[in-house]
Amino acid sequence: MAVISEATLGATLRAVGPTDGRAARAAGALRVIAMVSDAIYPYHVGGKEVRYHNLAKGLAGEGIEVHVFTMRWWAGPRHRLDEGIHYHSLCRRYDLYHGRRRSIVQAVMFSLACLRLLSYRFDLIEADHMPHLQLFTIRLVAWLRQVPLVVTWHEVWGGAYWRTYLGRMGVIAATIEKVTMRLGDAIIAPSPGSAERLIECGIPEERVNIAPNGVDLRALESAPPAPDRFDLLYVGRLIEHKHVDLLLEAAALLARDGTALTVGIIGDGPERTSLVQRSQDLSLTGHVKFLGNFDQHEHVFSLMKSAQVFVLPSTREGFGVVVAEAIASGLVVVTTNHPDNHARSLLEEGLTGFCCEPTSNALAVALRKALQHPGPCAEARGRVQDRLSWASCTRSVLDVYRRTVALDKKVAA
Repeated sequence: MAVISEATLGATLRAVGPTDGRAARAAGALRVIAMVSDAIYPYHVGGKEVRYHNLAKGLAGEGIEVHVFTMRWWAGPRHRLDEGIHYHSLCRRYDLYHGRRRSIVQAVMFSLACLRLLSYRFDLIEADHMPHLQLFTIRLVAWLRQVPLVVTWHEVWGGAYWRTYLGRMGVIAATIEKVTMRLGDAIIAPSPGSAERLIECGIPEERVNIAPNGVDLRALESAPPAPDRFDLLYVGRLIEHKHVDLLLEAAALLARDGTALTVGIIGDGPERTSLVQRSQDLSLTGHVKFLGNFDQHEHVFSLMKSAQVFVLPSTREGFGVVVAEAIASGLVVVTTNHPDNHARSLLEEGLTGFCCEPTSNALAVALRKALQHPGPCAEARGRVQDRLSWASCTRSVLDVYRRTVALDKKVAA
């Protein structure tokens, strides 16, 4: 990231002021966007971080001035400029997780820090829905600044899952989730499944918009196959609902039947220590490699091109961009048919991959099928590539922004 001087930054941010912002939008202008997310790529790697990274670049390419507000993930000045995108730290970096759960302290502190948005000027705020509490603050900022708020809702957890996740406190968390769903002027869902869940929760259908994630086809095509070749590859955070433990157990079952496989695990998270121990307990040492995160996503594409089967045993996915990337890379995909795993909708069963129950035995059976599969044909890969691009995602999101600004203009009139 290149550093931008405070004087230059100040001049840039004064381009649209709190008093002239309404006038600018009344004239149909959408010039400056504030994008708020507590975690950003490449410092923290997950589907939402990859989405915001590519979306910010796409919006900047459309002539929109993008300012990303987050925690202090980098060393040096609080304000930085990278690839035409302005990055601002609202507070110091707090750990996202406390043990195996999202940190309440981090959620509270980031929420309070979002009050600093009042010092900046923009035409619209785009906010990530996690970790929920900050949406109350951002809604207040949007009201005071008289700008519309668009929230991207990656997945709906619901009461049952919140109770499983937090116990008695889950009732409070589920209530907060339901209330914060109603704070945005518009909601963007990356998948039809997430959109349906939002509507089932009482959000008016006209406020819910679908803008699928994409695949960086240029980076995918240019990435060379990696020298490290794995039979099975996983990409994602190492957290409980991703169920990487099931992948290890399935690999151990196949090894007992004489099929010794190499497993590459890309990602990091609070489950890493226990997963390393689990691989040792299952006598998989030497067969499983924990690779951590990569600074460049092209390295992930290189490993995908060298692997045989991509495995996502997760029971909760808002979209599952890595599944789309794996299919586009020519990998057979195995994932779960859990109702909260919306990544399964990206598969053509038996053609691009297989769905199974979220158990180690079922996963082992599906992996046997996948290892014998020749891989997605060019036509199937092409369907994914045509349907899912970051350029298409950017156009869809920008259309939501403009319609929301136009509606805000109409209400103001």
